[in-house]
Amino acid sequence: MTKKYVANIVPLNAEGIGTAPHGTATFTETGNQLHVTIEMFDTPANTQHWEHFHGFPDGKAAQIATMAQDVNHDGFVDLPETEPVSGTTMVPFDNAPHHMDVPNDNYPVADAQGHFAYEIDVPLADLQAKFKEVFGTDDLELDKRVIYIHGVPQDLALPASVAGEVGVYDAHVTLPIAVGKIEVTED
Repeated sequence: MTKKYVANIVPLNAEGIGTAPHGTATFTETGNQLHVTIEMFDTPANTQHWEHFHGFPDGKAAQIATMAQDVNHDGFVDLPETEPVSGTTMVPFDNAPHHMDVPNDNYPVADAQGHFAYEIDVPLADLQAKFKEVFGTDDLELDKRVIYIHGVPQDLALPASVAGEVGVYDAHVTLPIAVGKIEVTED
């Protein structure tokens, strides 16, 4: 049985970053495989972009963040400000999503036009096992998740109030630039 999900990815923080990233993500579960494709346009050029699905471990449906989540009114919705509506970072879309090792340098890099395309086949059983180890369930509940695309160039001036450090990575790496609600599609 095949299950397919899609997310229409819309800009977040466009005014502050000077571009309006947008794109589409599809997730297709077939047998023991999750096929993921993400294509983005108008992202900050020549920049690595972290991408993940976020959600609530208790199964509550995540919603996309909007500028309404800019609670400190600094003009940016940073990673911590997304958490009340979107939950926590769950699964990375890097070179090995099933390892769920979020902070790394193995994410797509946009070309000079701000475009990138990501495609991977993830061993579903491995991902579900790791997901259960971390979140207590093996049900990914993709239709209750949102996808975020992150990352701006290091030379972009950000207010000191923009937070989101993860390990050695600063807010430039983790700043959300686009977001989409993952929904079941009838195909």
